[in-house]
Amino acid sequence: MSSIPKQLATFVAVLAVLFVGGAIAGRLIDADAPHGGDAEASGHGAEQTHEEDSSVASPSHGSEHSDAAPEVHGLAVADAGLRVVVDRPELRRGEAATVAFRIVDSRGSAVRDFDVTHEKRMHLILARRDLTGFQHLHPDMATDGTWSMRVTLPDAGSYRLFADFSYQEEAITLATDLRVDGNADLLDLPAPEPTAVSDGGYDVRLDSTGAMAGQESRLAFSITRDGEPVSTEPYLGAGGHLVALREGDLAFLHVHPIEEDEQGEGVGFAATFPTAGLYRLYLQFKHEGAVQTVAFTQEISR
Repeated sequence: MSSIPKQLATFVAVLAVLFVGGAIAGRLIDADAPHGGDAEASGHGAEQTHEEDSSVASPSHGSEHSDAAPEVHGLAVADAGLRVVVDRPELRRGEAATVAFRIVDSRGSAVRDFDVTHEKRMHLILARRDLTGFQHLHPDMATDGTWSMRVTLPDAGSYRLFADFSYQEEAITLATDLRVDGNADLLDLPAPEPTAVSDGGYDVRLDSTGAMAGQESRLAFSITRDGEPVSTEPYLGAGGHLVALREGDLAFLHVHPIEEDEQGEGVGFAATFPTAGLYRLYLQFKHEGAVQTVAFTQEISR
């Protein structure tokens, strides 16, 4: 019987310890909890955090939208596991020099098995940062995979070199810079005009009605000489060739010719401009055996 009082005493002691511990824990919790005003602010802050989370998630939605947007080319020296490497990127103003470059893979080995696009395996595009000095060239490739061509850049400044080609049936445009010695006198981009004159004196009119960012736009060029319509000769496998560069970053657009039976008279192209802004269009066409080049400034709305 004497063990019962001892058991009761032990039970009471345990209850006391539990009671005191619970009270202390409750005070600690109350001390950590904010007061009423702070709690409202905390609740507002929680809503704020949710809104911030939503705004952070918005780019994800925007990213999904941008995924659907047209891909931008020519902004990087490397893409799709390939890189463009120029042997000597410095040139002297007005002097002919050999520009040599290679397309190398992730192991540094030169690529040599290019696809043929627009009748060539490599299209070399040059333009100064102010979008002047445009040249479209077709270099030769040596057995070691080095592409080279004699080039003369008449004005000082930084030029963008675009290597435009197809490899394993994928269209790729890599870009890097060439530097021409001297102080560059950069020019403003000409205002958009519907007509322009080619380097050989042909009058060219551009119809870009309805061209908008993010959707396929039709660009129709009509060509005349001395007031008479001109029928172009095949050039690079089509009625003409068009290069489009975006002002500022010189993003390179892949433009596709429209089949003759779809375009009617003149030369037509389908282009998808990725963003609103100004673009420089360089049309090349062939007539009487000579290639003509003419440039337009195109403003694209949203």
